[in-house]
Amino acid sequence: MNHRRTIRQSTMRLGGSPASVFPLLCPVRESEWIETWRCRMVYSDSGHAERDCIFQTEFPQDGPLDTWVVSRYEPPSLIEFVRVNAHRAIRYAITLRAAAGGGTEAEWRQVLTGLDAEGDAFVEGLAEGEFPRRMAALERMLNHFLATGRMLHVGGSSGEGVTPEGSR
Repeated sequence: MNHRRTIRQSTMRLGGSPASVFPLLCPVRESEWIETWRCRMVYSDSGHAERDCIFQTEFPQDGPLDTWVVSRYEPPSLIEFVRVNAHRAIRYAITLRAAAGGGTEAEWRQVLTGLDAEGDAFVEGLAEGEFPRRMAALERMLNHFLATGRMLHVGGSSGEGVTPEGSR
């Protein structure tokens, strides 16, 4: 029996080259530009994102503790994560391409799959408009950081639970 699955995609226009954007897609560096981002590194030879890097996050709105593995790491064009908890698995692929006229097009793709009845309910309960809203918020934060070198403080509920991969 197959469990529930959904695939979501979004493309961002970013004001930096792929070489300047790519290092920011790291569990350590994301805390520089995402106000709500917190992670615990489990394993990394370099202390940053790399192939087979493992880290954990705990965002209550997304369910129990998540373990993430960087499954592909191809600077400056592709990073892929697998994120798993007891109820669902998510595979993220972030592809960066130089945009015509400058900047970067960043394609964020995620495949969410329930692992049990609770995970299926999570996948089925994802609000259709929530993913685009979160991706737009991340795009604003990342563009602000690329332009100023400083975090965009969103405060309040508008930034609550926004993770770089926009899981919900």
